[in-house]
Amino acid sequence: EKSIKGLHILLAEDNELNMEIAEFILQNEGADVTKAWNGREAVEIFEKSRPGEFDIILMDIMMPEMDGLQATQCIRSFDHDIPIVAMTANAFMEDKIKAKKAGMNAHLSKPLDKDKLIRVIAKLCKKD
Repeated sequence: EKSIKGLHILLAEDNELNMEIAEFILQNEGADVTKAWNGREAVEIFEKSRPGEFDIILMDIMMPEMDGLQATQCIRSFDHDIPIVAMTANAFMEDKIKAKKAGMNAHLSKPLDKDKLIRVIAKLCKKD
């Protein structure tokens, strides 16, 4: 059984219902969640954080102000090691390729599959 207990996750999602669902799943599994409502806010929160404060970032792709791909590129400019996972309704191969090119480590399609979400986070954070 994979565990994400104790991980600090930055969750970037502009849709309230999707945010609520993801936050519930993560907190239920024992993770600590910090919410960002768009890409710009995610970048600002990450930039102000202490090194190592976040274990992983879950990033929606389609967001206002700054999309998840742009936000990932900004975050990559100051940290190359933090795992960043794309969360998107766009599950086509070209979307996965764009996410990879932007610097994302994995791609999860919505609606989120709880077990897959936990598995991917645990694997990327090497917590199993």
